[in-house]
Amino acid sequence: LNEEATGNILPSLGRLALSLFLSALAGIALGIVLGRSDQAMAYLNPVLQFARVIPPPTLVPVFAVLFEFGTQMQVASIIFSAIWPILLNTADGVRSVDPVQADTALVFRLSRTERLRYLIVPSALVKIFAGLRLALSLSLILMVFSELLPGTSNGLGYELTNAQSQSDVPTIWSVIVLLGILGYLFNTILLAVERRVLATHRGARKAAS
Repeated sequence: LNEEATGNILPSLGRLALSLFLSALAGIALGIVLGRSDQAMAYLNPVLQFARVIPPPTLVPVFAVLFEFGTQMQVASIIFSAIWPILLNTADGVRSVDPVQADTALVFRLSRTERLRYLIVPSALVKIFAGLRLALSLSLILMVFSELLPGTSNGLGYELTNAQSQSDVPTIWSVIVLLGILGYLFNTILLAVERRVLATHRGARKAAS
């Protein structure tokens, strides 16, 4: 972890964090909207499923035209891959809200904001976190792939390509091992956050009941 290594690790982590944050923000918001509307879900689900299965590497020429090679294109390619599991899992979680609880919220005249805050989002949390875990894995993979493309001057993918061109086998294996460690670390952190959030939510529901 010398200066050269951190100079490649930190930019990669920055792109990963930004892409995952934007994917989560857009995916959860759109997932809630689609999950609340049966008509919108019926119309858009085939399109979403079609877009979800398109391999992101095949869209690199499109992103290159729209954003040119660089950070914007890298972030866009990661978001395109990571947003689908979050969006679809959120929509599925919203649609699985207990009908009895939904009717009870209407009887007590909870506003839309209150229903969203106290019923819909908590009920969908398990599915949302499942989507986030999938998105995290995809983001890590696409982060490396996007940094293998021309126009990249730093990052783990860039370091991997540079080491491969120089037949620097120790560096290649070092990057691969580091990626495995990062994936395991991020997944562990996300699982810890999930357990904490769900435990708090379940504790609040138990106290309320």
